[in-house]
Amino acid sequence: MFRFFRSKFYIALALLVLVLTIGVVGFMSISGSNWIDSIYMTVITITTVGFKEVVVLDDQGKLFTVFLIIISVFVFAYAISVITEYILSRSTMRNIIQRKTLKKIRRMENHIIICGFGRNGRQAAEKLYTHNQEFVIIEKDRTVIERYESSEFPFVEGNASEDEVLERAGIHNAKCLITALPSDADNLYVVLSARQINDRLLIISRASQESSYKKLKLAGADNVIMPDKIGGEHMASLVVVPDLVEFIDNLSISGKNTTNVEEIRTEDITNFEKEITLKELDLRKKTGCTVIGYKTPDGEYIINPGAELKLLKESKIIVLGRPEQIEVLKQKYNL
Repeated sequence: MFRFFRSKFYIALALLVLVLTIGVVGFMSISGSNWIDSIYMTVITITTVGFKEVVVLDDQGKLFTVFLIIISVFVFAYAISVITEYILSRSTMRNIIQRKTLKKIRRMENHIIICGFGRNGRQAAEKLYTHNQEFVIIEKDRTVIERYESSEFPFVEGNASEDEVLERAGIHNAKCLITALPSDADNLYVVLSARQINDRLLIISRASQESSYKKLKLAGADNVIMPDKIGGEHMASLVVVPDLVEFIDNLSISGKNTTNVEEIRTEDITNFEKEITLKELDLRKKTGCTVIGYKTPDGEYIINPGAELKLLKESKIIVLGRPEQIEVLKQKYNL
């Protein structure tokens, strides 16, 4: 829609330039005036302001002036209508989209808030979108929002460090906040504000400097990620253990011939009427998936747990399987 109005806007602008050119060339040819006087005569004619003429016009010049006034009236009327329509439609559509987004956010629960839609924020949004996770993006740059407004991503315009903006993004009902702003100071302020509003929120922050790591943790961030450090370590690992790194990379890629890793709450796969072990659960036989990890209620990780491990409430198991095996698992337990 905006493209349609933009094309009409350019047409109106081109017509205005054409009328101005015709007027300047016409007055220079008919009256023999210089280009400054011709521009002056053209402007006072097409705007109908009625200032004094700087050159004496003969009958031919008067007829040309009448012709110029008539076509300029129509062109100006068209240009004004197009520009007004473009501005009003753009503002109206923006308000409609924003109201629709805010209405959608009010219905959200346990969603994720992404602060900043730069490189890291965009990567996080794309990953969450592929995993069918509900999320909201807070971005203060209007040009960035307009560039991606037609996508499925819901945006809230504003500064993420302001409590009002966080509340518009539904921070009270959110389960996680990812702050991926380019400035560590801004991320620190967002973490402080978010933790003060919702003390149960899982907060993941980006950091550029190692000195910011402890500050962000003290401010309330549960996890602090340093993309530059991770990138350097990843490149070095491709030299030291290339096959292992390539295998691990494939674990997070969806496809027919690749593997997937999923985490599952124990409450979703057992009713806890009695304690059961991994052997009794027997996911391998039922779904083809292999249990490769277990997270205790205290947050302790057990790699490659034994078959006699008892599953406790508020714990999680981490399974490995091909996409079709993961799909069987989800269907069997309605995940």
